[in-house]
Amino acid sequence: MTDQGPAEPDRSTIRLALVVGGLVLAVLLGFGLGRLNDNGAVTGSPSLAAEHTDPPGVAPHNHGSATTTDQGAATEPGGLAVSSAGFTVVPLATEFAAGRPGQLRFQVRDAQRRPVTRFAIVHDKPMHLIVVRRDLTGYQHLHPTMAADGTWSVPLTLAQPGLWRAYADFTVVADNGAQTAVTLGTDLVAPGDYRPRPLPGPTTSTTVDGFTVGYEGTPQVGATVPLTFRVDGAGGAAPLERYLGAYGHLVALREGDLGYLHVHPETELVDGQIRFWLTTPGPGRYRLYLDFQVNAEVRTAEFTLTVP
Repeated sequence: MTDQGPAEPDRSTIRLALVVGGLVLAVLLGFGLGRLNDNGAVTGSPSLAAEHTDPPGVAPHNHGSATTTDQGAATEPGGLAVSSAGFTVVPLATEFAAGRPGQLRFQVRDAQRRPVTRFAIVHDKPMHLIVVRRDLTGYQHLHPTMAADGTWSVPLTLAQPGLWRAYADFTVVADNGAQTAVTLGTDLVAPGDYRPRPLPGPTTSTTVDGFTVGYEGTPQVGATVPLTFRVDGAGGAAPLERYLGAYGHLVALREGDLGYLHVHPETELVDGQIRFWLTTPGPGRYRLYLDFQVNAEVRTAEFTLTVP
């Protein structure tokens, strides 16, 4: 009798063994990845929920927060990066001559590097541009206009030499109508002798062009609390007018990293005062900029706030 050697397993047995082995391997890999996530490793891209995706401007809120808690409270400010939520701000030039009028031109591009051209109107404008020097002086709130190719432009003068930060605050409208609010930041420079000014001490009252502006409220880290601003003229409460659809606009910038919060107020005055609801993302010193309008002229009151 001829020796035929060991019997070969049939094909169905081989397929079964491969399937079982694949399942075991998948379970082991999933367990390992789960342990990595439990240890705080970052996997995947940030969710779009990290940006404010509800149509903004319909209620008081922080606009510009990079991440939020499950309750909607801001945990990190926005404007810390040139890219977020799949969008990138691309300035066409970043150098300006100090004290000379110039033109800032930039595009917002999507993940495929295509210029974005569909933006929602938020507080009467499709784009809010905030510019400030890194020592938190020279604050400007500007509104660029967009060309057909998606290039935004706005006259800009950087009054003093130094490094400046520009924040593009906007809401993109997707093809399906979904809206994503994003705040992106980019650096600008005015070459020269940069002499940063120390941040003024904390105060709850200041004067600007003959108006006395004060606020009440105690911000707390991770909590949403009211800040109520009162504007008084020579004869008492100033006759505040709506500016960009609201009685006031409040920008908060954190000293150091220049984290950005744009806080919208309640739609109506409260006892003649402007009430905001502010969620402070972390401790530190913040510079507050309140834009308000009286007699068709917009003014800005500035405050330093320390959050322990």
